[in-house]
Amino acid sequence: MYKAKQLLILTTCPDVETANSIANALVKAQLAACVQIGQVIESVYCWDNEICQSQEVPLQIKCMAEQYNAIEQLVIHMHPYEVPEFIATPIIGGFGPYLQWIKDNSLS
Repeated sequence: MYKAKQLLILTTCPDVETANSIANALVKAQLAACVQIGQVIESVYCWDNEICQSQEVPLQIKCMAEQYNAIEQLVIHMHPYEVPEFIATPIIGGFGPYLQWIKDNSLS
């Protein structure tokens, strides 16, 4: 079975300031090689048995799988949501030099 060495982690933030803070903290700590901050999106979701709608800022975090726990702890600590989105997907393929760049720019 293939075990991914790199991950793509998705999360959303309530505003650009929070997104910038989390992205910079992850890269500065070398927990992520790159964090992309997306444009504001509109999210529709159920919270406390009510349909809610709000604007959020998506983050895409490129990192090594072995840093998952440290990244999760940092994001959860810095995030203002009670239950923030935090989804990791394995990178099972990609351009070799780019995958090596993720490794070279992350703690391993």
